[in-house]
Amino acid sequence: MKRHEAREKALQTLFQLDGTELTIEEAAEHVMAGDKDNFYTLLVEGTHTNMSEIDEKLRGHLENWSLERLPKVERTILRMAVFELSYMEDAPSRVIMNEAIELSKTFGDEKSSRFVNGVLSKFTGEQQN
Repeated sequence: MKRHEAREKALQTLFQLDGTELTIEEAAEHVMAGDKDNFYTLLVEGTHTNMSEIDEKLRGHLENWSLERLPKVERTILRMAVFELSYMEDAPSRVIMNEAIELSKTFGDEKSSRFVNGVLSKFTGEQQN
């Protein structure tokens, strides 16, 4: 499975987990139907496990928004991207940002990609300083 597809599947899984009683295994089974992918598993489990730290990082970069008020798709995309940017070192930040923007174009509305780009630009700009 290519990384883009793994990110799409991870987004779908994490989206299901947000606000439901599903376990990671139940959500993953629904999305993956028994398929296995290491990158997908790392994204889902890592984002889910580190959610409170990721949310704290995100709160510092949201202007005029609370994390809870964000649309679920954007919130999930941002969480996944912040996980990759903060905890993984195998992809350049511009690649992670571009993937997040592409996911927001596919799964969000017409304003999603600009919003995701703005938040992640602030986040990556702070990390580089």
